[in-house]
Amino acid sequence: MSAQLDLFAASEPGQGGAVEPAAVLPRVAKVAAKLPRSLYFGTSSWSFPTWEGLIYKRRVDATLLARSGLAAYAQHPLLRSVGIDRTFYAPISVETYVGYAEQVPEHFRFLVKAPMACTSQHLHDRNGRPPAVNSRFLDASYATDVFVGPCMAGLGDKAGPLVFQFPPLGRGVTAAPARFAEDLGRFLEALPRGPLYAVELRDRELLGTDLVQALRGGGARLCIGVHPRMQTAADQGHLHATLPPGPLVVRWNLRSGWTYEQAKARCYPFDRLVDEDPATRAALVDLVRRSITDGHPAFVIANNKAEGSAPLTIAKLAEEIAEAG
Repeated sequence: MSAQLDLFAASEPGQGGAVEPAAVLPRVAKVAAKLPRSLYFGTSSWSFPTWEGLIYKRRVDATLLARSGLAAYAQHPLLRSVGIDRTFYAPISVETYVGYAEQVPEHFRFLVKAPMACTSQHLHDRNGRPPAVNSRFLDASYATDVFVGPCMAGLGDKAGPLVFQFPPLGRGVTAAPARFAEDLGRFLEALPRGPLYAVELRDRELLGTDLVQALRGGGARLCIGVHPRMQTAADQGHLHATLPPGPLVVRWNLRSGWTYEQAKARCYPFDRLVDEDPATRAALVDLVRRSITDGHPAFVIANNKAEGSAPLTIAKLAEEIAEAG
């Protein structure tokens, strides 16, 4: 077993059903026991067969993992959350959400991404035709019907942040941040009250005081999206601090200096840390500690393309937070 695998899981077999969890090292369990219950670590998916020895006892088919691997994933003491990214590409049914909720314990929370039909101005045609203008962009009624309603009905109390991630919106939008913020504010205010909403951007020009005002009015949080297109996690944290007190939501997506395809090729098979990012880690440790100290939950979801292996990224974060006290 490699040194990096040894950071996270033991070699002894775990217990479970068709998909069995990897056994947890005593020192990892000790770290987990030091973390507050209001800290929700997770990865952006659970369906990676190459997490053998990290999350799962043995390598199993990705289809099987997608269907029934979540129960094994949720047995790891550091992983009390997970991101559902598939909803970005198309809505899913209440029954699918119910199936996810039934696989995890009561303390578990899901971070769910809204469909791109809510957040993209243009939708690409599968037949190669030019992108069409999206009439459902920032349509609160549509978002409620196909996303918020089914999600909350299926997940119930296990629903964590509902994240509206906006892809790059183009110069027509970035040239007028105030106008975008006004439109966003109206959208957020029209959504049903109750869920924890968060907004994640891919245009740094839109991240400013106008956005903060929109989030304030809509009762939403800034999702700190660690991505090369955006400001650093520390800089986004400064803006987050100007919001009213509330939960911290973070998605550690992609290492600075990498494109998505470069990261995918460089990081595969996602079972080791390829290029660590200590500056981002330090910023997130500070943000998490501040949130927990102030009495608010913190949600941190890591992607394999952040440093090479999402489980190992979470393990490092957990160790540093536990050491910091």
